[in-house]
Amino acid sequence: MGWNKHEQCDVNDWHKIVAVAAGWRRTIGLKSDGTVVAVGRNKEGECNVSSWQGIVAVTAGDWHTVGLKLDGTLTTVGNNRYGQCNVSSWRGIVAVKAGYLHTVGLKRDGTVTAVGNDKHNQCDVSGWIDIVAIAAGTNHTIGLKSDGTVVAVGWNEYGQCNVSDWRDIVAIAAGCAHTVGLKSDGTVVAVGNNEFGQCDVGSWRDIRSPGK
Repeated sequence: MGWNKHEQCDVNDWHKIVAVAAGWRRTIGLKSDGTVVAVGRNKEGECNVSSWQGIVAVTAGDWHTVGLKLDGTLTTVGNNRYGQCNVSSWRGIVAVKAGYLHTVGLKRDGTVTAVGNDKHNQCDVSGWIDIVAIAAGTNHTIGLKSDGTVVAVGWNEYGQCNVSDWRDIVAIAAGCAHTVGLKSDGTVVAVGNNEFGQCDVGSWRDIRSPGK
């Protein structure tokens, strides 16, 4: 449901979907057989995923779409103005996230790589180690470390990167200008833009990661 000007909500005929991603005016679905479907705005080819196979995860930036393959490589479609699709040389990737105009990959060894628009230093992740999960906002990048702490780089106008004091985090997510962390005790913390109450999570309890 929601705004459907570009038919990005026309997913009623989708079946055997195991994961979804939403970009700007489009929706991406990963099927159980490793193929991918997409609906919505396709002005820059960001929905041209019908030939993809062997995909295990998908992520959507504003105008580009990224698929993680079973062999740890990536495939991309869409806008590449800032080099956000220049990932053909990446290997050993276990997770991928797309921001507005950047792409972030978590490697098997716990390091992180990033390409694309770096205006706010959102791609400055080369020094990160011991990372177990990543998230990408519009212009900021978040990393969850194996010890439950969190690191962040990029645009911080609303304090969305002020996560250095977080502890016992087991999952992370990033919105346009806010960051959310799930703690091991089932509570949630959030920082960043709260104009619409998106960080009002202080009362949440017993929250669990999907599949937990």
